[in-house]
Amino acid sequence: MKNFILIGVGGYIAPKHLRAIKETGHQLIAAMDVHDAVGILDSYFPNARFFKSLSQLKHFIDREKSTGTEIHYLVICSPNHFHEEHILFGLKAGLDVICEKPVALNNESLNKIQKAEQQSEKKVSTIMQLRWHPAVRSVKKNIEQNSITTKYNVEVKYITARGRWYHNSWKGDDKKSGGIATNIGIHLFDLLIWFFGDVIEQQIECSYKEKISGKLVFRNATVNWLLCIDENELPDNIKKQGKRVYRSFLINGEEIDFSEGAMDLHTESYREILSGNGFGLAVTKPSVQIVESIRTQPILQ
Repeated sequence: MKNFILIGVGGYIAPKHLRAIKETGHQLIAAMDVHDAVGILDSYFPNARFFKSLSQLKHFIDREKSTGTEIHYLVICSPNHFHEEHILFGLKAGLDVICEKPVALNNESLNKIQKAEQQSEKKVSTIMQLRWHPAVRSVKKNIEQNSITTKYNVEVKYITARGRWYHNSWKGDDKKSGGIATNIGIHLFDLLIWFFGDVIEQQIECSYKEKISGKLVFRNATVNWLLCIDENELPDNIKKQGKRVYRSFLINGEEIDFSEGAMDLHTESYREILSGNGFGLAVTKPSVQIVESIRTQPILQ
């Protein structure tokens, strides 16, 4: 049984990690968050210690290690702009790290993390859960079998309505979150890179606080994409159903449906990481580079 520590336990994504740790048969021994609304721990690991600062957590780690307790993993579910700091904290403490995406907000930060990882002899893994989705893996296999002869036209639309709170939170601050291309798009960009390889050309067609769109050109694929958090952009049929999310992923006119079967993908990700098959920093680098360039690239006139 492995011992885990989790930073950001009060965040919305933390329950998926708590569930994954529990379902893979391991133990959370401590958690940290600057906020103390962390009753979710009672549902998974009621005996886990809780701290509100890194200094308290460091003291706990040092004390546990001094008594012979082995700590294996630090899990990071904190806001995006803290990921670099918390990853470096984990590596310095001698722990393997599992970090939610994005691992870093830019290439410079990622390079710093990679250097620290090499010096520590520990490993940083990230959660690319959609790569484990059966429907997605089927598409990947089909593309690999036909990539030499087939050209792909792809349309990706992801509209997930956010309320007024969004712009006054860290997610609404591009310097902290990376903007909506990072917040809601990085998993989709990762899939596109996984499917089609290196990006040859990139264009940004519109870029606003609540909506961004563009085009990616690969060797054998052209992708038009749109990301949006504006409720008014939802299709009428989605609004009539009372839904606030619309996702469409079309490859040569065929829809990929990965809305079903997504509940257990964090648990599957943990199984693979624990067995040595997780996704490391080199794998996540291309998607970090894409979202960074989206923030800085001029809009196509």
